Amino acid sequence: MPCDDPRPPGGALWTCPMHPQEVSAGPAACSVCGMALEPRDPASALEDPALAAMTRRLRVAVALGVPLLAVAMLEPLPGAPLAALAPRAFWLWLQCALATPVVLWGGWPFFLRACQSVRNRAPNMFTLIGLGTGAAWLYSVAALVAPGLFPAAFRTAGGTVPVYFEAAGVIVALVLLGQVLELRGRRRTGRALQALLAMAPATARVLTADGARARPLDAVRPGDRLLVKPGETVPVDGVVVEGRSAVDEAMMTGEPVPVEKAPGDAVTGGTVNGAGVFVMRAERVGAETLLRQIVRLVGEAQRSAVPIQRLADVVSGRLVPAVVAVAVVTALAWGLFGPAPSWAYGLVNAVAVLIVACPCALGLAAPMAVTVALGRGARAGVLIRHAAALEALARIDTLAFDKTGTLTEGRPRLRSVHALPGWREEALLAWAAALEAMSEHPLAEAVVEAAAARGLAVPPAVDVAVHPGRGLCGTVAGRAVALGNEAALRALGIDPAPLADCARAEREAGATAVLIAVDGTPAGIAALADPLKADAPAALRALRGEGLAIALLTGDDARTARAAAAALGITEVEAGLSPAAKAAAIERWRAEGRIVAMAGDGINDAPALAAAHVGIAMGTGADAAVGAADITLVKGDLRALLRARALARAALRTIRQNLAFAFLYNGLGVPVAAGVLFLPAGILLDPMIAAAAMSLSSVSVVANALRLARVRL
Repeated sequence: MPCDDPRPPGGALWTCPMHPQEVSAGPAACSVCGMALEPRDPASALEDPALAAMTRRLRVAVALGVPLLAVAMLEPLPGAPLAALAPRAFWLWLQCALATPVVLWGGWPFFLRACQSVRNRAPNMFTLIGLGTGAAWLYSVAALVAPGLFPAAFRTAGGTVPVYFEAAGVIVALVLLGQVLELRGRRRTGRALQALLAMAPATARVLTADGARARPLDAVRPGDRLLVKPGETVPVDGVVVEGRSAVDEAMMTGEPVPVEKAPGDAVTGGTVNGAGVFVMRAERVGAETLLRQIVRLVGEAQRSAVPIQRLADVVSGRLVPAVVAVAVVTALAWGLFGPAPSWAYGLVNAVAVLIVACPCALGLAAPMAVTVALGRGARAGVLIRHAAALEALARIDTLAFDKTGTLTEGRPRLRSVHALPGWREEALLAWAAALEAMSEHPLAEAVVEAAAARGLAVPPAVDVAVHPGRGLCGTVAGRAVALGNEAALRALGIDPAPLADCARAEREAGATAVLIAVDGTPAGIAALADPLKADAPAALRALRGEGLAIALLTGDDARTARAAAAALGITEVEAGLSPAAKAAAIERWRAEGRIVAMAGDGINDAPALAAAHVGIAMGTGADAAVGAADITLVKGDLRALLRARALARAALRTIRQNLAFAFLYNGLGVPVAAGVLFLPAGILLDPMIAAAAMSLSSVSVVANALRLARVRL
């Protein structure tokens, strides 16, 4: 059923937040549940046409419904105050005139959705709304136009046939109000994404031969050199090529401390530059930027259903036929056994049953909580690809980690320098850096960086010879310097025995030992290792405190893996694993009944991430890992795992609260609407009160879900 708003430009696709398989080229209603569709890409539609349409209908319904309700309430008062102004027939026709536009125009989307639900054999809340309001309006029109058709059982003590124009009109107005509040709530849940999109500037300063020129952001291409001044927002993802600065990345990571950026460092579009000026090279633009990927991933996840939602879907599907049956029984019971006018009572109570039992609160219980939680996660540096992962993360009992790049920084660094007697550590490091500056080996960069960090003067190296797989040698400051393993020193006729014990100890501790010889004599050792992330020990302690079993699955050798595991308090270690072996370990644990999450960052981790109940990728890792994962930690911050777990538990708790409230509401509302309290207490539920209660239940579910936007992580 298309809305009465035009389709958005650009051909954006729209889908149902509860049933993602429902897709339309423009605004429409879901054929399964009747909810208004929303754009797949939140960036494609800043305005919500369904909300605009419902708001217009609500305004008309209120404008006509207020005088309608006033006339209906004043007309039967003692003394007949309106009778002095005009005959009763005038007031009845006025009610019809006021109610008909409200019901037929204001409620037209509901009737169309009700017909669609019957045609598709997918009864939903609009089935009940259409039946209830349609029955009340048709009955009232018939009573006004042809009262003689109604037998005595429908007449009041005064012999008149009651009408319920005000019930039909006010119910439509209240349902419209509920729809507007629901749509506004759904729009609020996307504000985090819209705020992220708004972080990107409208233009970028592109460096050309004529200087810096401002260009629209969509005109920036990969490879363009961009100038970023102090206080400006980084326009796209790229790499710093000139200059230095500190960049505020809080909107991506949740961390308030600015991150220092130098040539070679990556910068992300939407982050804010500090006091420095730098030139960057654009690498990812448009839809490829991390900012837009966040929006897309969260948008996709918002439309995926959590397993607990299946219960609500099953109950909703069975609830509608059951409610219709209860309404029919209510009408018959009141008509046959109730007080006069018995059939009028039966109709009104049947309408109240249909209205009060609308499963809208039940249908919104899980999707609203998931939508808000995913937006909250995006602001905390946690991207959740599938809503099912949110529920699974709250239930996991085993958390497996890859080592390199996940628990460690993924870059070797100099840990220590050991000098034999007669040699100085600073001199050995400076000479080693002089040789390593001529090498492209990953360990070479760590030695050079360490010398620079200590402010050492590194002399030039000459006559450098590289021996692949062993080391290198050359002349530095007039001294013959050699670096490498034991085999490299032996090849040069140097006995490495004086360094053997120290080298063995460093290797047992998980480091790589680079032996240093000067003028044919062993001089010392440089120990290099991939350091643990600073937050790893505290994060793993906290995760163990939550009752999780922590394991290490790595392709590194057993000695290095055991050293890292010991430092982190991990006792379950499997090392030397191929990508397939990692996935097999996950499958084995799953077969044992464990609920497993796997965290990794490399291409070799992708199979294990896909095999786990929840795959968690470091956002700083390989695209293949991110693509295979259910959850991405934007900056590879392990503390974000704690935030994700807290968010998952809060979301699951909110879903349970919403479902419990919805079940309780229907369990209590239907019997009251059917009239079970009439004999003991003389209480009947007016259809207007039922409509107000139904709308209030939906609003309560939405409000409870929105609390997740402020949950402390």
